[in-house]
Amino acid sequence: MDQTLQSNPLPSSPNGMTQGPAAKLRTTLEMIKFEHSIFALPFALVAGMLAVRGWPTWREVFWLIVAMVGARSAAMTFNRIADRNIDALNPRTRMRALPAGRLTLRFAVGFTIFSCGLLGLAAWELSPLAFKLSPLAIAVLLLYSYTKRFTMFSHLVLGIADGLAPIAAWIALRNSVSLSVLLLGAAVAFWVGGFDLIYACQDLDFDRRVGIHSIPQRFGVAAALYGSIACHLAMVALLVAVVRLEHLGWVAAGGVALMAALLAYEHWIVRPSDLSRLNAAFFNVNGYISLLFFATWGADLLIH
Repeated sequence: MDQTLQSNPLPSSPNGMTQGPAAKLRTTLEMIKFEHSIFALPFALVAGMLAVRGWPTWREVFWLIVAMVGARSAAMTFNRIADRNIDALNPRTRMRALPAGRLTLRFAVGFTIFSCGLLGLAAWELSPLAFKLSPLAIAVLLLYSYTKRFTMFSHLVLGIADGLAPIAAWIALRNSVSLSVLLLGAAVAFWVGGFDLIYACQDLDFDRRVGIHSIPQRFGVAAALYGSIACHLAMVALLVAVVRLEHLGWVAAGGVALMAALLAYEHWIVRPSDLSRLNAAFFNVNGYISLLFFATWGADLLIH
């Protein structure tokens, strides 16, 4: 990796030191795109519904949401901490809170620790097995941030980290694991890995210059987009398998068909020769997919 990653000094600014706690929290939530928690949360909630074949108790729902918020907040904040020197070099990311000096490293570390504690507390409240496995989940969530330094398969590791959400929710409510939820977790992993392949295409030149590993950097944009299509085909196939294993009805099956159509649209608007609508594909389409999954599979489970 380029030595500039180690030698480049971060911009200094007093802004992060002069903000009050509330302002620092707002900056942190903005930095980690807190609103994008919507991506994985519906999959965790549906896994919880699958585990109990209906709607969990409101206490269980509360702690599932707390666990998801804690997990994602810890992972995203730690990612910003780990990447702060890289972000300072990248024109697309140099104005993020840490490299721009709008947030102190100390506060970011404290927020990460707090978020990990929130996840651990939620796991404790949900089930003994969930609590015992929570350190492993935290390790996967945090260590992902360093994978781009040595492997081009960091996209898949990110997918696995998000794919833990439905598996963890099932474990939390059943204190066990099943083939169905493992397949659902794999579906989420391929989904996230697939759209991260698309997202990584915008940094191809920068990644090559500084030595960041990624599939677009190694094989080019076209290969990455084909790889993304393969991931999303695998996601659809795995969701179909879960529908069959769990004997879900036409509403869930129809949801899979609609999600497949949205994925096809995503790949239609992002092409090797035109990445101008990449952000729309990444944020909008995948947000709709997540909500659609929750609406259709949740309704199917409540109907049956």
